[in-house]
Amino acid sequence: LEILVTILNMNDNSPVFKQTNLTKVVPEDTKVNATIVAREDLSASDADLDIIFYELTTIVAGTDGYFAIKGVNNPEIYLQKTLDYEKFNSTTLVLYARDRPVGSTDTTNTATTTINIFIEEADTKPPWFQPCTFINTDKSICISSPYTGRVNISEMSTEPLILEPGPIYAIDPDYTLNEKIVYSIVGGDTDKVFSVDADTGNLTMNKLATSPDSYLLQIMATQVNNIQKYSIASVEIKVINKSNHAPYFESRIYNGTVFVGLAPRSFVFQAGNLSSPLMITAADDDFPNV
Repeated sequence: LEILVTILNMNDNSPVFKQTNLTKVVPEDTKVNATIVAREDLSASDADLDIIFYELTTIVAGTDGYFAIKGVNNPEIYLQKTLDYEKFNSTTLVLYARDRPVGSTDTTNTATTTINIFIEEADTKPPWFQPCTFINTDKSICISSPYTGRVNISEMSTEPLILEPGPIYAIDPDYTLNEKIVYSIVGGDTDKVFSVDADTGNLTMNKLATSPDSYLLQIMATQVNNIQKYSIASVEIKVINKSNHAPYFESRIYNGTVFVGLAPRSFVFQAGNLSSPLMITAADDDFPNV
């Protein structure tokens, strides 16, 4: 008597991960599509030899869509979207391993592993001159207005020049790195009238400004650790004549005549001379020929 026995494999084992909790530090400037966690570190085994189906989720609000797996049967995690340390610096992912496809009506066994992701800030932004205005909603770009100042012609100032809207100053927007910034004049000063302090950004004069023309200086702020991280700001210095005298009226009293019933904006005439409009004039000895 020959008895043939067929043993059916019962789905009575759950998938098993090598590790149920992993931690990864990811630089902020990691390239999109780069591998974050390798397949071999995340592959689950199943004693029933079932095909494993994977699903990745995030449990931290606002961090969805940055990380993904290569496929439903490939748990390798890769970067799907550019990171920004200012938006978030950590997140938690949960990887599910199932021995049946999602939505299957068969009995399904499931395992999970948790992946803790910490973002390491990278040197991604150039210096920002201050004050500046953000031009996008995620505050990744900040634009400054030109600086303005004035000097008197043929007069040497020994103090740092006063500028609007404030002194020359730039920051490293990668705040946790806060790299040192140095300043230099890279344009607009062919006669070397001005100099800028490399450390403070203070703008001073080397010699007299002898021309009434304005100077339009180009100031560069550069990170010491990386000269390719730089920004340029414009500084307009107006050269003016120094005012030594206050303006004055040429007469202490002006007398005029008007007529009843005149329309608005009608002339007022000189008293005693109804053919000449009343003229009020002032003079300034700083401008004798004007």
